[in-house]
Amino acid sequence: MFRRIFAAFAIIIATALAGPAHAQVRVSVDEGHLNPMPIAVVDFMGANPAAQQVGRDVAGVIRANLDRSALFRPIASSAFIERIQALEVPPRFADWKIIDAQGLVVGQVTPLSDGRIRIDFRLYDVFAEQQMTGFTYTTTPDNWRRIAHRISDQIYEQLTGERGYFDTRIVFVSESGPRTRRIKRLMIMDQDGANPFFLTSADAMVLTPRFSPSTQMITYMSFETGAPRVFLYNLENNRREVLGDFPGMTFSPRFSPNGQGVVLTLDMNGNSEIYTMDLGSRARRRLTNNAAIDTSPSYSPDGSQIVFNSDRGGSPQLYVMNSDGSGQRRVSFGSGRYSTPVWSPRGDLIAFTREGGGRFAIGVMRPDGSGERILTESYLDEAPTWSPNGRVIMFFREGRGGGARLWSVDLTGRNLREIPTQTDASDPAWSPLLP
Repeated sequence: MFRRIFAAFAIIIATALAGPAHAQVRVSVDEGHLNPMPIAVVDFMGANPAAQQVGRDVAGVIRANLDRSALFRPIASSAFIERIQALEVPPRFADWKIIDAQGLVVGQVTPLSDGRIRIDFRLYDVFAEQQMTGFTYTTTPDNWRRIAHRISDQIYEQLTGERGYFDTRIVFVSESGPRTRRIKRLMIMDQDGANPFFLTSADAMVLTPRFSPSTQMITYMSFETGAPRVFLYNLENNRREVLGDFPGMTFSPRFSPNGQGVVLTLDMNGNSEIYTMDLGSRARRRLTNNAAIDTSPSYSPDGSQIVFNSDRGGSPQLYVMNSDGSGQRRVSFGSGRYSTPVWSPRGDLIAFTREGGGRFAIGVMRPDGSGERILTESYLDEAPTWSPNGRVIMFFREGRGGGARLWSVDLTGRNLREIPTQTDASDPAWSPLLP
């Protein structure tokens, strides 16, 4: 099933139609929602009712993506003065300045004779009165949402100077059933909650799914063989396999930055240590050797270092070591217990969970432990995962009465939003940008 869905995501043609390169409008990614940029996204035009509906749907997804980022404020269409009639005719910039639009997005959906559709869009800098970028995508009609995410990424990058994160997916643990007999299955969806479907059955509990940064592969932990085992799930062919024949329990898996290896925790006789495994040869190497619990490893984006969690100092804290296991050093020194560290794709920060005072918080610190900041906290906030541009963190939150849900927060800590899911949800993992 996934092969068919994945094939539908394939974009047939994407042709750049960039305009002048130097525009004046720009939004800061560090200001959060304090001063969002007003932007007008016009419903895309269409040659017939079906194309017009696709045009409205595409524009709606673009507006929703930009609004969720808190960097942009889509202007209500009721405020528009000019009614765009043709993509080839430049807009009347004076009409858009009156309503304070700094950016303007227009587009068109054209049915093709072979059953596909062509989607064109243009992004204008209203102040500079010039086109910033434009693209043409040719695809199947059911792939319109994927194109809307791609266009959102183009707009985000042009107006912020940073890569977007909208054309991505989230894999997470879908939870249902009573608390005493919880059913936990792998589910995958678009980053905005659309197109959800299950990857595993309800026969066995699953935990800690993680995306490969370079391939369409997921690693996760499952109890289907009785003891916890790490599995690999290939999204392209819908196949899965146990990762190695370890003598003890394996858990907390994460891929190496090149996707060719996995770092994980192996528990033998009550001693948890961190190992790496080459996915080609299946050769493994031990990195830690300590009587304490060493777990939750995560690579730096260049693969040179690993952050992990250990209670060797008396309570769970964060440690960093070189990728060969040398140079192990503690980096967390705040009050509380630290866990679930994950390195930012930018390499500048480590996200973590911190427990203290009966509450759980999501925070970030620099790799040397300095600059620690708490972004959000509640009764239970846990398991951070980074957007591929390193600007947003997703995690799960559970209330005192139970019922875990997915949330996101940006690095300012001001833009906190719930992510819609069909069921309770935990342990999210954010994919890289889709190919």
